[in-house]
Amino acid sequence: MIKATTAVYPPVVENIPEEFTERPQWVCWRLEEREGKQTKVPYIAGTNRRASSTDLMTWRTFDQALAAYEAGEPPYDGIGFAFCSADPFVGVDLDDCRDPESGAVAEWAQRIISRVEEGYIEASPSGTGVHVIVEGTARGGRAQKKDPPKGKVEMYSRERFFTVTGRVL
Repeated sequence: MIKATTAVYPPVVENIPEEFTERPQWVCWRLEEREGKQTKVPYIAGTNRRASSTDLMTWRTFDQALAAYEAGEPPYDGIGFAFCSADPFVGVDLDDCRDPESGAVAEWAQRIISRVEEGYIEASPSGTGVHVIVEGTARGGRAQKKDPPKGKVEMYSRERFFTVTGRVL
């Protein structure tokens, strides 16, 4: 098991692909405690109102989300991309697979990453996970596989948001 950290690094904006930034599917997010665990909660950029991964009226442009994050008022921990049926993207979330200090990726996760021919691959905000975004679809919009053998794999193509760090692998 990879040791989790509560450190959140600012996004490396110049590494975020234009094919994502040109879409108005952005939110800001904050780390909040729920049931004794830290979770990432989406917010409408520039407000204290929660965003919804299923309501495009709560999403903003990349520039609006980034400006709100950088302004720091209200404070956010990062920015995120909301997947929807109108975009061609699928996000694959690989949890507990990366050492945040060395950057070493667990063998099971590296096997998944190495199969990606075209896509965007980045470290998660904690540095302990990896996000992979590719063009495609997930059956039913969502798939989940737990414990392959030590981490967790989730895949979404709609009704979910991913934090985006720009910390490319």
